Amino acid sequence: MQDSVLLHGHPARLVTAGVAAILLAVTSGSAAQTRPTATASPLVRVVVVGDSLSTGHGTSPQEAWPALMRTDPGVAGLEVVNAAEDGSGYVSLGDYNGTFGTQVDDFVTPDTGIVVFFGSENDLGYASSEVGDAALAAMDRAEALAPEARIIVVGPPSYTSNPDPGLVDISDQLRTATARAGAEFVDPISEGWISDDFDDLIGPDGDHPTVLGQHYLLEHIGAYLEQAAPAAQAALEGRQDLHKPAA
Repeated sequence: MQDSVLLHGHPARLVTAGVAAILLAVTSGSAAQTRPTATASPLVRVVVVGDSLSTGHGTSPQEAWPALMRTDPGVAGLEVVNAAEDGSGYVSLGDYNGTFGTQVDDFVTPDTGIVVFFGSENDLGYASSEVGDAALAAMDRAEALAPEARIIVVGPPSYTSNPDPGLVDISDQLRTATARAGAEFVDPISEGWISDDFDDLIGPDGDHPTVLGQHYLLEHIGAYLEQAAPAAQAALEGRQDLHKPAA
C-alpha cells in the first residue's frame, strides 16, 4: 500500500519511471537480438555395418563395441547407429536375411558422417570375386547415399598368427575394393588384432569377443573413428551452411 500512495502522490515520477522501464526493455531486447548465439557442434552420425562381432553376440547388445562408443569420452561428439546383424556379410545372409549392402540401404542417410564396415568371416565359402564385387557395391551405395561421409572398411580379424587362407583372401578382396572406392582400409590380420591375448578377449565359443574383447575392439576401431571425426565434422558443418537461409 505504501508504494501505491507514493505513485499516486507523484504522477511525474510515475511517468518517468514508466518511460525508463520501456527504454530498458527495448534496449535489453535489442541487445538480446544482436548478441551472437553460441551453438554446439552437431553430432557426427556414424553407421556401423557389420556382423555378430558388432552386435554383442556372446555378451549383450549393451556391451557391444558400438554401444560402448556412445559413452566413451575418447570419441565424444559421435552419434552411433548400429546396423549390424548376426550372420551377415557382404554376400552372406544374416539372421534376418540382411547383408552389409541392405544395412547400408536401411541405415545410411544423407547426414551420415562416417560409415564403418567391419567383417566378415561369414563370407567364407563364397567366391572371392563375388565378395569383392558385393563389397565395392556396398561402398559405392554408401557414398551415393551420403556423398560426404568418410568410409572406413575394417576387414575380418583372424585371432591367430597363422590365419585361415580364406580370411586372407577376403581381406585382399576388401583391400582392392576399398582402394577402388577411395575409402580407408584397416587390416586386423596384418595388425595382429587379438592374437596375443586370445584367452581373455574371445569367449568360450572361440569366435565372439568377451566384454574385454569388445572394449579391445572399441579401442582399436575407435582410434580410426577419432581420426576421421574432424573431417566428417567439418563436412557436416559445411553442408549445414549451404542449407542456411540467406541473411
